[in-house]
Amino acid sequence: MNQKAHEPASLPVPTADALAASAQLVAQIRDAIVAGGGWLPFDRYMELALYTPGLGYYSGGARKFGRLAQDGSDFVTAPELSPMFARTLARALAQALETSGTCQLMEFGAGTGRLAAGILSALEGLGVGVDSYSIVDLSGELRDRQRKTIEAFGGALASRVRWLDALPERFEGVVVGNEVLDAMPVQLYARTGGVWHARGVGLGETGALRFEARGLDAPGVQLSKEDAALLAQLDAEIDPNLDYVAETHGAGAAFTRTVCSMLTRGAAFFIDYGFPRAEYYHPQRTEGTMMCHYRHHAHGDPFLYPGLQDITAHVEFTRIAEVGVETGADLLGYTSQARFLMNAGITDVLSELDPADAAHFLPAANAVQKLMSEAEMGELFKVIAFSRGIDGTLDAFSRGDRSHTL
Repeated sequence: MNQKAHEPASLPVPTADALAASAQLVAQIRDAIVAGGGWLPFDRYMELALYTPGLGYYSGGARKFGRLAQDGSDFVTAPELSPMFARTLARALAQALETSGTCQLMEFGAGTGRLAAGILSALEGLGVGVDSYSIVDLSGELRDRQRKTIEAFGGALASRVRWLDALPERFEGVVVGNEVLDAMPVQLYARTGGVWHARGVGLGETGALRFEARGLDAPGVQLSKEDAALLAQLDAEIDPNLDYVAETHGAGAAFTRTVCSMLTRGAAFFIDYGFPRAEYYHPQRTEGTMMCHYRHHAHGDPFLYPGLQDITAHVEFTRIAEVGVETGADLLGYTSQARFLMNAGITDVLSELDPADAAHFLPAANAVQKLMSEAEMGELFKVIAFSRGIDGTLDAFSRGDRSHTL
């Protein structure tokens, strides 16, 4: 993808209040750069841009999820696109709950609450009892939206939901994370002229934020053993004379390790866009996968409106699988979103609607098509799951499992 700066003139203009909040965040980031000797690793910059209390993209008050730029949102997720997603996912979660003999759910990054409400409602319809539904979300604004969304589905459902400020040491039940891993800060490395550098953030002459490279042994650069091994592998597999940008997923790996270590019985499902390692670090993907989302426009400038736009990277699922298994958890399955939903029975869920009622059936069918189509979300998005105390696999991974590609 092209990571050249996006022209602000082609994007909707933020309000004066939003720009003022962004300026406050930029001032804090500049202070952090100065304190760091004039340079911040990119993962630290990404963390500040997304999660600085009250000002970061996910910890501030900006609206994020929706269908159109006009509603103030930046992107649409599967639960927002169709209630069929939650209802189908609930079938797989129900089997995981029943097979593991557990009765608790936990969701990370619950968005507007539509997924939680849809899952709880669907499980109730399936006759599957859930004692509690815990949500872990850093955004106070999103917590309020989640509460209102869930309450709209019925007070009985809302009474089972609680919001956590800290993770329990042990958890028995089923964990869900939809589009969580892609929002974890990533490290950036750039190979230029055959030499690898850590890509971070510095200040231009006017104080503007900009990319800046440092040698791997320079002050402030912390190169992990895993990243050093990966860069050596890329040199061996990809023409060393080819300039190349690569992300690594230390935060996502640490998060996966924490969740799988916490899970004493049950399963953990993560749904996100990405690839296994061999596809992720492809010779033709020379500029990496980092991208930004603002008002339903995707672009490659992470310094445009800090705090007001999302910054993401595709998930490298091989590393996620490795760290999960290292905790002693079993790899329950890995497949495309389309195959997962098909196996879990999305066509049965859709068939509950009357095709003769075109006003309801056609929009629902079109949304399901977007969830399933290779040209939309069906192939780019993957589902990976880990388990403890579940023998065999689940129906959702019974056909088309791609674990062998990791």
